[in-house]
Amino acid sequence: MSREFPQFDFKMPKMPKLPKGFIKYAVIVIVVIIFLFGSIYQVAQDEMGVILRFGKFVRTSDPGLHFKLPLSIETVTKVLVQRQLKMEFGFRTTRPGIKSEYVITPEASQEALMLTGDLNVVVVEWIVQYKIKDPYKFLFKMREAEATFRDMNEAVVRRAVGDNSVDEVLTIGRARLAAEAKEELQKLCDLYEIGLDVSQLIFQDVNPPDTVKPSFNEVNESLQEKERKINEAWAEYNNEIPKATGEAEQAIRSAEGYASERVNNAMGDASRFTSIYREYVKAPQVTRKRMYLETINDILPKITRKIIIDDKQKNILPLLNLNEEVKK
Repeated sequence: MSREFPQFDFKMPKMPKLPKGFIKYAVIVIVVIIFLFGSIYQVAQDEMGVILRFGKFVRTSDPGLHFKLPLSIETVTKVLVQRQLKMEFGFRTTRPGIKSEYVITPEASQEALMLTGDLNVVVVEWIVQYKIKDPYKFLFKMREAEATFRDMNEAVVRRAVGDNSVDEVLTIGRARLAAEAKEELQKLCDLYEIGLDVSQLIFQDVNPPDTVKPSFNEVNESLQEKERKINEAWAEYNNEIPKATGEAEQAIRSAEGYASERVNNAMGDASRFTSIYREYVKAPQVTRKRMYLETINDILPKITRKIIIDDKQKNILPLLNLNEEVKK
């Protein structure tokens, strides 16, 4: 038994008729849009644009809106010139922040291990901050500029550490070594035309290796004890020497005073003797009697008991109270 299906008449809808010249205008609009999007570019405030035409450098562009040739005729490479960049040596920052987190990789450990001038091993961790001051030199004067800059850092710091003793590297010479390394690094950047400006080189931490830290700490404690003893000795010296100097000066001044006194007394006695002699020459009897009386007047008040006798008295014993003398 056969079935008959109904017949349907399908008719294609008619396409609307495009205006005359529509395709030409559409192509022109598309070309203009492509031209605009491929020609306009913007450079941020901390960037500088480097323009290449068929791969050859032609110019640089400052921050703002600019035009270039489209369709890859000219290409733009944006370089951060105002941003402070940083390289770390001896450690790597895993999470920056108020309390940053660090990790020491095997590569970082190797680059931090150095030999000082007195053949001691130290672990030096440092940071270099820099800016790109010439984008053209940074991009085209040297291949892999950042890797080369890292190698230059290692060479400069190793040389600075190798020219100094371990004490200078660990203590008093760190700031000086960092300044010298920064200056030398900048000279190399200018010599190799790498286009970088070194802002700071800071020694983050300098320590002996972990295997020798106990021995090194003992040496440091001994040196500190030595310095303490020296300072105590100098303090004692500064206390005793001025005191002894003052006592010596006092003794000298006393001796000089005593000498002046004796000389003046001697000169006075001599002058007095001369004056008495002159008077004696003029009147010997009177002068002799006066000197006698003056001497008696000076002596008698000092005698507690006085006995006055007469030359005509032959025996003075009856006149003396001997028992009283014995009692006394």
